[in-house]
Amino acid sequence: MDPVRHLKISFFVLLMLVSVGTTGYTFIEGWRPLDAVYMTVITLGTVGFKEVHDLSDGGKIFTMGLIVVGVSVLGYIVGSLAQIMFEGQIQRIIGRKKVEKQIGALADHYIICGFGRIGSLICKEFKANKLKFVIIEKSVEAVERLAEDGYLFMKGDATLDETLLKAGINRAKGLISVVTSDTENVYITLTARGLNPDLYIMSRSGEEGSDIKLKRAGANKVVSPYTIGGHRMAQSIL
Repeated sequence: MDPVRHLKISFFVLLMLVSVGTTGYTFIEGWRPLDAVYMTVITLGTVGFKEVHDLSDGGKIFTMGLIVVGVSVLGYIVGSLAQIMFEGQIQRIIGRKKVEKQIGALADHYIICGFGRIGSLICKEFKANKLKFVIIEKSVEAVERLAEDGYLFMKGDATLDETLLKAGINRAKGLISVVTSDTENVYITLTARGLNPDLYIMSRSGEEGSDIKLKRAGANKVVSPYTIGGHRMAQSIL
């Protein structure tokens, strides 16, 4: 389980213990709620302060049980915090939330799937022309380059509905699928078209015959970089 989830559960359990402790002291000892809360907090915190009032036998048994459970929960919380800080998850969580907020504010933007040679060139052109866009990439190496270049991106599988929805496909102006696999481009196109029937979709085709499949999947335009490169080379000679 995610350490952050562990931490949330632990804090919830701690709040429940405070509630149980307060209720217990109120009914067992007949104390005022404020005294009961104070006694519960110093007991769970094991700070060693003197009791608010003398405890009955029932109160002493209740306190011992509260200490045992409280120490266990606090130890668990400390362990979870140490793990989060050690792994740098606090920074990652804050960064992820910031990115999610930025993506959530996008509208009439472009979604670029893939940050290979072609994808990186498209991103440079879009950035130069001040177009709004977000990149989806699942490669660890490519994600590291995206972070270094300062692009708005999200790590994930663009063939999945969840990923495209997080990228704001319902608000997007267009999608460009330029991953290296034609099969993935077909799946991305098919998924994107199903989520947004009005979206303009451009896709990369690497193999002969893939353009037909991509158009069937819903692509508005299919581009083959190799074909374009070949035509340009031929034209430069003729």
